[in-house]
Amino acid sequence: MLVNRETITNLFVSLKTTYNNAFAASKGDWEQIAMKVPSTTGQNDYAWLSKFPRMRQWIGEKTVKALSAFKYVIVNNDFEATVEVDRNDIEDDNIGIYQPQATAAGDSAAQLPDEIIADVVNAGFTTVCYDGQYFFDTDHPGKDENGNDVSISNKGTKKLSAASYQAALDSLGAAETAMMEFKDDEGRPLNIKPTVLMVPPALKAVANTLMTADRLEDGKPNPFKGAYVVRVDARLKSRTAWFLLDTTKPVKPFVYQERKAPVFVQQVDPQSDDVFSRKKYKFGAEARAAGGYGFWQLAYGSDGTVA
Repeated sequence: MLVNRETITNLFVSLKTTYNNAFAASKGDWEQIAMKVPSTTGQNDYAWLSKFPRMRQWIGEKTVKALSAFKYVIVNNDFEATVEVDRNDIEDDNIGIYQPQATAAGDSAAQLPDEIIADVVNAGFTTVCYDGQYFFDTDHPGKDENGNDVSISNKGTKKLSAASYQAALDSLGAAETAMMEFKDDEGRPLNIKPTVLMVPPALKAVANTLMTADRLEDGKPNPFKGAYVVRVDARLKSRTAWFLLDTTKPVKPFVYQERKAPVFVQQVDPQSDDVFSRKKYKFGAEARAAGGYGFWQLAYGSDGTVA
């Protein structure tokens, strides 16, 4: 095949079309548990998470919510997936080998938000959120109904279990109760309603049993049948950790921050150093984004280390 500008243009138009088709066909499910926040700079400040206004009876002057001293910033990162195209392959009409790579690049670009959010969940036991505590922690600062300072936990250690009625209550039941009892900084219930049980593949059978079985393994009635949507994510690194999430609020437990959505990029100038010195053209995807944490009150995580 004669390699000229028209040949190169047609090749990369074809590769871009393949990339775009794969990107459109690949559907992630990160929006079930994370909110998308547009970013117009290198980073976003989420100090507003420390004070979220709720309606209250208006008596006297209005009560103005002041931001706490907490500072929580999510910095955007660069992401890329790059493929080299050897000029010899174009000359030899061997360009079909790059179509699967264009498909893979498009699919990978579409899955980027899921990858980022999975990393955020995996790091939840060791990474701080807006209040300066780990996202899943035992001592988040809060207030009781009398305005006294208290420590609030959204972290457990119990193994997710369907072995018995008591084991189910001690694991999933404890998480459910803890979340439903969370209060705001004025001591009022937040009306948390857990909806999603997120587990790794190793806990898929247990989670499905808890959500579908009429009776547990000890023969007693299952109080959690149909209570939550089971979300199995192979990207979760721990085989024992599990998570209960409230996804009903406008603010989700996790944040996907997007500075630049994934786009197809290419280097096709025959005078570029790579082409001139190495006979290599390039194509791929680029994006700028990051992940982080929303309200810890919307999530409960157990490391599953205690039976």
